[in-house]
Amino acid sequence: MNYKIQGEPTPVVICDLNAGETMITEKGSMVWMSPNMEMQTSAGGIGKAFGRMFSGESMFQNFYTAKGGPGMIAFASSFPGAILPIEITPDKPVVAQKSAFLASEQGVELSVFFQKKVGAGFFGGEGFIMQKLSGRGMAFLEIDGYGVEYTLAPGQQMVIDTGNLAMMDATCSIDIQSVKGVKNVLFGGEGLFNTIVTGPGRILLQTMPMSAFAGAIASVLPSKG
Repeated sequence: MNYKIQGEPTPVVICDLNAGETMITEKGSMVWMSPNMEMQTSAGGIGKAFGRMFSGESMFQNFYTAKGGPGMIAFASSFPGAILPIEITPDKPVVAQKSAFLASEQGVELSVFFQKKVGAGFFGGEGFIMQKLSGRGMAFLEIDGYGVEYTLAPGQQMVIDTGNLAMMDATCSIDIQSVKGVKNVLFGGEGLFNTIVTGPGRILLQTMPMSAFAGAIASVLPSKG
């Protein structure tokens, strides 16, 4: 499979497949394809289906296969930002924000990822339930706004506003920390909690989470009265 990513700020990834190759998506992200691409929808087992549902995706997967020769299929992002290509290998799974998954080759498996620490579970908000991508193959993730990448050394930490963590290597750990100081909480405008990610591993931060964008729009809309 070969691919190219085009367009800003609402990009599309165009995938050229050899005969018999398959791409997977879990939402209505297919925007165009060649006539010989055959679609099949499957839940892939009850356990996996419910796991995908809890991670913010559909219970069902769409499988697109090139039949009778080479095929082409394109997947578009649903929000202004970027499409990130990630090579998944058995020794390098990644964890991404829920609903980040756009499409992948057939060898990539998507499952739910729960935070191990109680604090992260109860107060993590968007960061509580994330997606784990494992297996082998190319995957494409949606990033809200612009993505900035850092590589953390063992024990090195980054403090992140909730919702701005787009992806991290599965070798990283995550926890939630309350904002210190009464005045900071009441008047800081930054929320009650921050996400703490500890290395080693790569992290990708996004500049405009969809929830923050929606909140900014809602703040300037006239109230009903």
